[in-house]
Amino acid sequence: MAWKSGPTHNYAGLARGNLAAERHARQIAHPREAALQGLAKMRALAARGYAQAVLPPHERPLIPMLRALGFSGSDGQIIAQAAHAAPRILAACQSAAAMWVANAATVSPSADTLDGRVNFTPANLISHFHRSIEAATTTRVLRGIFADKTHFAVHDPLPAAPQFGDEGAANHTRLKGTHRTRGVEFFVYGRAAYDESASGPRQYPARQTLEASEAIARRHGLDASHTVFAQQRPEVIDAGVFHNDVIAVGHGNVLFCHERAWVDQPRVVARLAAAVGPDFQAIVVGDSEVSVADAVTTYLFNSQLLARSDGRFLLVAPAQVRTNGAVSAYVDRLLASDGPIAELLTFDLKESMQNGGGPACLRLRVELTEVERAAIGARVFLDDALAADLEAWIRRHYRDRLAPEDLADPALMDESRRALDELTGMLRLPSVYPFQLAGP
Repeated sequence: MAWKSGPTHNYAGLARGNLAAERHARQIAHPREAALQGLAKMRALAARGYAQAVLPPHERPLIPMLRALGFSGSDGQIIAQAAHAAPRILAACQSAAAMWVANAATVSPSADTLDGRVNFTPANLISHFHRSIEAATTTRVLRGIFADKTHFAVHDPLPAAPQFGDEGAANHTRLKGTHRTRGVEFFVYGRAAYDESASGPRQYPARQTLEASEAIARRHGLDASHTVFAQQRPEVIDAGVFHNDVIAVGHGNVLFCHERAWVDQPRVVARLAAAVGPDFQAIVVGDSEVSVADAVTTYLFNSQLLARSDGRFLLVAPAQVRTNGAVSAYVDRLLASDGPIAELLTFDLKESMQNGGGPACLRLRVELTEVERAAIGARVFLDDALAADLEAWIRRHYRDRLAPEDLADPALMDESRRALDELTGMLRLPSVYPFQLAGP
């Protein structure tokens, strides 16, 4: 599933530790282009036979949150007050960061779960205020799409406390042996909240906790023998690897990662190999081939691995992997080898990349059986007609350009609400946004 970039897509530099977001703070953003770039990727993958589905963007600005923070009056007056007294809070409540759908939830397919349903846990995203305000709408959207409780369980987010910081699928990977049904669910955390002796990053926050990952595994009913937990290396978090998907990606029987991804990495890889089975393949990239700094700059590992019909894999990467000499040379060697990755497909995702999100950030993998897919009544699966409707909708409602000062424009709120009201009808969703739930 992919999330459409919202009408308020902007560069506010709100995420500490996300080096791209900090570097591009307060630059001019292009919301229409951001949405069209994401749609182009979805169309290209759908044309290759990879099913794509849409999750809608969130309502912004989030007026109920601004009211909760003490601003009052009409919606327009609230925006004006916040712009004058607390512009950073207004920017947070205007954030379109929900476009990075990898942070929306952790998803376990029915083959892995105790209750035989697809289990979702929406992420609480408590490490940053502008992300934490997404959880309620994400939960409503997921329950609107995956409404059939026979096949789907959409849990509440974990408690919004530092001990249970949860960033969703950006720190979760599912692997599976070729001839096996049950998968191996791999959870990566930055810190253990209740282990005072454990080391952590010194400069940037470790967003995911071990306790959150363990809680998700319990509530999804995962088999302990098919569940692996690993800690990110603290120094790579300080180097800009704020989520595991910035330094590793996996799918099927293949794991593609940097050699400095996890604490005690040989042991982690060995545990994954034992759980996945004899056809497990790990591609571990050394520092001498690609530095952590180059991995963060190009988002080589913030890619998608997609299985081809011949059993090998397509790597979907950002265009930046071809603009860095060392990374481009490594990719050429990778593709020339006899390894599992046979093909590279790159996309121009500049608007997302400048805020720290590559192809992996823009998708949430939801594995469904044919019966489960048929149980979804919403019009979210991308076909030519929906793609054309979405493109027309984007061009009709999105601004070409958005400067930081435009976040104080009350007309932006009205434009966004009209767009989202139309979109829920287009996608055949129930009311999911606060302005819709509030009524006349």
